[in-house]
Amino acid sequence: MSANEIENVSRCALIVIDVQESFRQMPFWSETEVPAFKEALLALDDGCRARGVPVVHIFHVGQAGPFSEGSGAVRGLDWLPGSPDVSFVKHTHNAFSDTGLDLWLRRHGVERLIIAGIRTEQCCETTTRVASDIGYQVDFVSEATLTFSMTHPVSSRVYSSQEIKAHTELVLAGRFARIASVDDCLASLGAVHA
Repeated sequence: MSANEIENVSRCALIVIDVQESFRQMPFWSETEVPAFKEALLALDDGCRARGVPVVHIFHVGQAGPFSEGSGAVRGLDWLPGSPDVSFVKHTHNAFSDTGLDLWLRRHGVERLIIAGIRTEQCCETTTRVASDIGYQVDFVSEATLTFSMTHPVSSRVYSSQEIKAHTELVLAGRFARIASVDDCLASLGAVHA
């Protein structure tokens, strides 16, 4: 790797948010978009690891139901690669408020975050906004995020996951993050060298 590529990689971290069994037990869970999400996330994870980018797993813990510690569901989906560089448990929508993530990132000289995970418009978007506000550069990799259709509480209009992703990209782009595909994100990290 060139000196610039090494510096670029050493200042990045992949943040994988809430890719956990808990979601499979929720009534809104749908397998429809999981294959594409899985393929994108695995490619991103593999590409980051091959370039020496640290991988951080974040898991959400709530007080009841499938997100509670006692549920047995607060663990990675069975296809999520293990052995992250570090894992954190959160109790809020963003991955910073009560986790120690910011301290870990700063101690490791990380300045740029690559965001992926579940759900696009909730914990992934909220983490992106907080990260930007506290000084990180953020790549939001929408294709490596997953969400589900939602029904508006007043109009009863159903918004598809594609519409939700498009809206999330719209409100984040240029303000809080660079919207990137898996390929664009990995290309920006430089080539893999033996």
